[in-house]
Amino acid sequence: MTPVECIRDARVLLNEAPSEEPKPMRLLAAAAFAATTAVLLAGTMVVGPGVSFDQAATVSNP
Repeated sequence: MTPVECIRDARVLLNEAPSEEPKPMRLLAAAAFAATTAVLLAGTMVVGPGVSFDQAATVSNP
């Protein structure tokens, strides 16, 4: 491959990809995924590793 062909191929690779219209359902799915992940991560931070619940601490009605 000659240097001219290498430069031409590199220029083709460096061109911007054609942009497509944003799809509303994809955006909604991404937002829902991000919100679900945030809630799950918050739950992991509150009740994370090392947290234990004692069985003796249960409340019973007399």
